[in-house]
Amino acid sequence: RHVADFQLSIASVTEDSSNNHLAHDLQLQAQKLAERLKCDTVVSEISAGPGTVNFTINRELLAKTVLQQVLKDGSEYGVKSELFSAVPRQKAVIEFSSPNIAKKFHIGHLRSTIIGNFIANLKTALGHEVTRINYLGDWGMQFGLLGVGFQRFGNKEKLESSPLQHLFEVYVQINKAAEDENTKKLAKDFFRKLEEHDEQTLSLWKQFRDFSIEEYIRIYKRLGVHFDEYCGESFYQEKSQEVLKMLEDKGLLQKTIEGTGIVDLSEEKDLSSFSTVMRSDGTSLYITRQVGLSVDLAAAIDRMNKHSWDTMIYVTDKSQSNHFQHLFRILKLMGYDWAERCQHVSFGLVRGMKTRRGEVIFLEDVLNEVRSRMLQNMASAKTTKEVEDPMETAEKVGLAALIIQDFQGLLSSDYQFSWDRALQSRGDTGVFLQYTHARLHSLEQMHGNEQLTDVNVACLQEPGAISVLQHLLRYDEVLYRSSQDLQPKHIVSYLLTLGHLAAVAHRTLPVKGSAPELAQARLCLFKAARLVLANGMRLLGITPVTQM
Repeated sequence: RHVADFQLSIASVTEDSSNNHLAHDLQLQAQKLAERLKCDTVVSEISAGPGTVNFTINRELLAKTVLQQVLKDGSEYGVKSELFSAVPRQKAVIEFSSPNIAKKFHIGHLRSTIIGNFIANLKTALGHEVTRINYLGDWGMQFGLLGVGFQRFGNKEKLESSPLQHLFEVYVQINKAAEDENTKKLAKDFFRKLEEHDEQTLSLWKQFRDFSIEEYIRIYKRLGVHFDEYCGESFYQEKSQEVLKMLEDKGLLQKTIEGTGIVDLSEEKDLSSFSTVMRSDGTSLYITRQVGLSVDLAAAIDRMNKHSWDTMIYVTDKSQSNHFQHLFRILKLMGYDWAERCQHVSFGLVRGMKTRRGEVIFLEDVLNEVRSRMLQNMASAKTTKEVEDPMETAEKVGLAALIIQDFQGLLSSDYQFSWDRALQSRGDTGVFLQYTHARLHSLEQMHGNEQLTDVNVACLQEPGAISVLQHLLRYDEVLYRSSQDLQPKHIVSYLLTLGHLAAVAHRTLPVKGSAPELAQARLCLFKAARLVLANGMRLLGITPVTQM
């Protein structure tokens, strides 16, 4: 028997609020209600199930409405749904990725990058105005050490050609000498000169920063990610001093005996919970993040003044939850009610992400690894056609694999990374989604891509076709869920199901050799499935491939 399109649970509408609904009574009530309801031009069948009333939509109407809507709205299908009509358009600032110059770009930065990109894509698609900010670790004592290291081991050509790798190597080298008193003193001097804006020192630091950002932009481009602003802690040094002054003026800053500056966060004002905002030597404190709280406070206030946002989202791993709770709490104490509209989207740890060369140090290592593994798989697959640009295809398919593996669970849960699992071509993987998209695309190409107008889709009555149509109808609900909790997993599981349903339909509903009218209708169905698949993939940060 076919699956109904809509279902009403009797228990949810009966008067009796006590929970002793007997299955038998509910069954009877369902039957009574089903008998009293009449079918019309929209509903073609009403039946009773176990405690439910089931409605089946007129099959012709279902096919017509869904396919017309998908082909008409194109990339905006689902987004234009009335589910979103009451949602106000907002200004959102999203801070994500945020690596530290001269340090490792670890897997946590990669997660932050793809999750932040997803949230920004989703909000943009829903008509919000989004500012993407990359908040760089570009200040602090480590730059004193890096400066000394560069004077000792640095190389101008290498700094220009591969800044991230060169600065990392210099930093590792100088760290070996970091215990040496003389090195310590030189590093302190270099950083003091930076803080005093000494021209020569500042010029070298600026080169570290500018060349690094240039290379980051190039690598992010491979990931399909861009930023509207690259802003670092360096920008907020003076402003953070102003924040400390404001805290003092408001009577919120207390000094401990050692001279450390703290803010009392407890309800009872008994210091049972407090946050440290300043070290005893007067510099802002480096706590869990590379930055001190006063710097983060300054950044939040500055962004509000600059962008007057409605919501600000920080995407970092869950070990920093405490830091952000403190940050939002202090902003509130300072009288900024907009602190309630700040949000920390936290994520869990990834274990076991290694490349053939060992531990991940640079984002580019991951991208190169995923590309080379995918190229290998493509070369050994029997079904692989010759693609025009195998390198690029391998990269896009490999990235899809990484993103789908990462987005399948709740963001806050930790997971064990596996290359083999991620790159499987069957099952619930990004490779499978790309493969399905490419197959549907070549089906359209094969049949001449003719304009599908005046197609009579009423002939799409087979279970395989109906399943796809029912699923396409639900796309807006899935977008709505993800927009509410910012979890990509709803979209991921929707797309994987769509891929499997489309694959079944592709096997059982041939276009080739069917009567022209039927062939046209089926092409229409496959085109709609491919469009929605591509839309969803793009939201997740995946570029759909057309050949594989």
